[in-house]
Amino acid sequence: MSTASRLDRAFSQALVLPFHNCSRYVLISDCHRGVGTSSDNFLKNQHLYYAAMEHYYRNGFTYIELGDGEELWENRKLRNITEIHEDIYCMFARFEESGRLHLLYGNHNIVRKKNPAFLEAVILYSDAMPEKSLYLTHGHQASFLNSTLWRLARFLVRYFWSPLENLGFLDPTSAAKNYEVKEKCEESLRRWAEAHGHILVAGHTHRPVLPEEPSFYYNTGSCVHPRCITCIEIQRGEMTLVKWTMNARADSVLYVAREVISGPVKILNTNQYCSRNKVI
Repeated sequence: MSTASRLDRAFSQALVLPFHNCSRYVLISDCHRGVGTSSDNFLKNQHLYYAAMEHYYRNGFTYIELGDGEELWENRKLRNITEIHEDIYCMFARFEESGRLHLLYGNHNIVRKKNPAFLEAVILYSDAMPEKSLYLTHGHQASFLNSTLWRLARFLVRYFWSPLENLGFLDPTSAAKNYEVKEKCEESLRRWAEAHGHILVAGHTHRPVLPEEPSFYYNTGSCVHPRCITCIEIQRGEMTLVKWTMNARADSVLYVAREVISGPVKILNTNQYCSRNKVI
């Protein structure tokens, strides 16, 4: 099965959510929450992530996680992850109670697809401008190894590449760690989006992408960057790529800061009026 076939199949079964000027969504991907050990790449950014989540909850955003929320290739038991990051899952419960939580699976937590609450794809559909609807998925469908042969890839990561990474070697099959694999993956996703005339937003490669000029392909980045997490905000019919990082005031007090990397980029050009408190 080709990349196009895998993506076509994913979106044929996608959850459809409304997208208009009143919508507020935050798209986050590739948290890779682990078990709190030195190999837990999320651990160093957990406070940045929690601060961002508090902000988006208070401001009425719907949270959509585009896969690889948990690192279930290196780790076997989900319970160990949820216990270590209990505060994060309590935050998820708050979003869910208000009907503002949607979780997708990626290749590193593909076993979560057994849970009907986890999705492979979401479409943010615009009634006013259907051609500006947003197609959301993880992006591992662009890799035969990480989709069709994911069990083999998991075996290699768990028993071969993870131990070697502790010695300083990088996994050459990973789109997040190998430049050529990353480029090939992004090109495959971009080609599919252009061929279908769809605006595709993915994760998987860990490289944030939000060009100022019109594009068919965008990427949220990840939550395992060395000193920040990145995400895409959607509000007022616009997309903005932001990062959350630690800054210091003049008096040396540290605080979590939200910084715009790129955008906002206008997606919807409608005259729809939204009151300040009307949020979808």
